[in-house]
Amino acid sequence: MLLEPSALFPDMPLTLPRLIGWAAQQFGAKAAIREMGRDISYAQLNDLRRQAAKAFCAIDVKHGDRVSIWAPNMAEWIVAAAGLQSLGAILVPLNTRLQENEAADILRRAGVKVLLTTAEFEAAAPLVDKDLPNLIHRILLPSADLAAADEARSWQSFLSHGDLVDDAKFIATERAVNPHDSADMLFTSGTTGKAKGVLCSHEQNIRVFQSWSATVGLRSDDNYLIINPFFHSFGYKAGWLAAIICGATILPMAKFDKQSVMETIEREKVTMLPGAPSLYEMLLSDDSRHNYDLSSLRLGVTGAASVPVQLVRDMRDKLGFETVVTAYGLTESCGVVSICRPDDEAEIIASTSGRAIDGVELKCADAKTGVEVELGTEGEVWVRGYNVMQGYFDMPEATAEAITADGWLKTGDIGVMDAAGYLKITDRLKDMYIMNGENVYPAEIEKVLYGLAGVAQVAVIGVPKAPQGEVGMAFVVSKAGSNIDEAAVRDFCANQLAAYKVPFYVTFLDALPLNASGKVLKTELKATALKTVS
Repeated sequence: MLLEPSALFPDMPLTLPRLIGWAAQQFGAKAAIREMGRDISYAQLNDLRRQAAKAFCAIDVKHGDRVSIWAPNMAEWIVAAAGLQSLGAILVPLNTRLQENEAADILRRAGVKVLLTTAEFEAAAPLVDKDLPNLIHRILLPSADLAAADEARSWQSFLSHGDLVDDAKFIATERAVNPHDSADMLFTSGTTGKAKGVLCSHEQNIRVFQSWSATVGLRSDDNYLIINPFFHSFGYKAGWLAAIICGATILPMAKFDKQSVMETIEREKVTMLPGAPSLYEMLLSDDSRHNYDLSSLRLGVTGAASVPVQLVRDMRDKLGFETVVTAYGLTESCGVVSICRPDDEAEIIASTSGRAIDGVELKCADAKTGVEVELGTEGEVWVRGYNVMQGYFDMPEATAEAITADGWLKTGDIGVMDAAGYLKITDRLKDMYIMNGENVYPAEIEKVLYGLAGVAQVAVIGVPKAPQGEVGMAFVVSKAGSNIDEAAVRDFCANQLAAYKVPFYVTFLDALPLNASGKVLKTELKATALKTVS
C-alpha cells in the first residue's frame, strides 16, 4: 500500500524556496541535477537558488513581478525558476516553439519584467521592434552561441549581482513568500484557440505533486530523464518539481532525439521516463533500440484522450517498464486531475485515466446544467478541489466561464466514469463534430484505427461538407514497410463502427504536427484539411 505524501513527509514546506531548503537538508550531497557530466548536489542547488534570488533582487524584481524563461531544458532553467520564485515573483515559461509574434504577445499580455533566454533564441526572435513596455532586463543563459560581446548580459554576470545584496534583506524577502502566492503563470497550449495565462500557487503545486509522486511511486533512488519541456507542467511540475519533492536525480534533455534518449538510458541507468504516447511509440518503432541496454527502466507515466491498450502492453513487454501508469490533467488543474494506481489491474491502467487524486472531486456532467450524468454515460469532465487554478491572468470573464460559482472547473473534455470512480476520457468537447445530426467523437475512431496493422499514428477531425454538415477526415502515419491505403482504412473502420463514424476522407502524412508536449495540433490539421477539401 502506498503512503500518502503527507505521511511520507509530514513537515514538507509549501513554498518553493522552503521546499528546496528542506530538500538540501534531507538529501545533502546527493545529485539533484546531472547534466553533461556535471553534478549539482541538493545542497549546491539550494546555494545556487539563493544566489539567483539575490541577483533578481539586485535588479529590482519584486513580489508579484512576472519573469519569463524562454529556453530549452537545462540546469540553469531550474535555478532561475527557483530563484525568482524565492522572491515571490511569478514564473512565466515560454513555449520554445513559439514564433516571435506569439512570444511577444505573451510577454506583453503578462507584463513580463525580465526575460531569460539563450543567444540562439534571441537571434531567431530578437523582439527588438516589439512593443514590450514592461520588459526591462534580458539575461542570456549559457549556450554554444554566447559571444564575448554578450558577457554583460550573461548568466554568470547576472549571478554576480547577487553579491551586492544584503543577506538580512534577502532572508526577510524569502520568508515573506506565502504558500498562497501565485508561483507561476503557464499559458495553455492553444491547440483550440488563443492561449490563456493560468495562475497556480506554491501550495497547490507542491501538494498536487506530493500526491502524484507518492501515487506513481517516484523515489529518491530514481534517475529521472526529463524530455518533457520545462515550459509545460509535465516537464516542470511532474518533472523537476516532483523530483525535488522526492530527492530523485534530474537528467534534463534539451532536445528530443531517439538515439540520444537510448544512449542516456543506458549510460545513466535511467529509471523514470514519462512522456506523451508519441514518445513511447517512436521508441518502439525504432529497431535500433535492441542495440541499447534499456533494462534500468522502471516507471513510465503517460496519458492522452486515446492511449492504445497495445501501447501499454508494449511498454511493459518490449521496453521493459515494471510500472506503467496513465493519468489525466490540464494546465488549469496544476497538471493533474486523475491517475491510475500501480497496483490497478492492467486493463484498468490501459483503458482509463484512473480516479481522482486524493482531496479532489470529479464528475461527468451535463455541459449545460452541470448536473452529474448517470455512471457509464458520456458527460463533460468537471473537477473541484485544491488543484483548481487561481484563475486566468487578467481575464475575469474567461475565469468565470471556466469555474462555476461553487468551484467546479469545466475542463472541456468528454469522459465516462464507472462505479469505482475511474475515468475514461473519450474526447475533447470541441473536437466533436456532427454528421447528419449524429455526434461523432474522433477519439473513438482513432482508438479503432490504432488496431489496424500498419498504422503508427492517427488523428481524426471533422470537416465541413454538404449535405452531411460535417464528415470525418483521418490523417494517418504509416509504419515503415506498410502498404495500407485509403480503402484499407475505411474498410477497417466500416467493420467496427457505425457508417456515420467511418472517415469520409483519408490522408497519409509523414508525421503528425505535434506541440512540444506531444499533443496533436488539430488546428493545423484543420487548416490543412480546409485547403485539401475546399
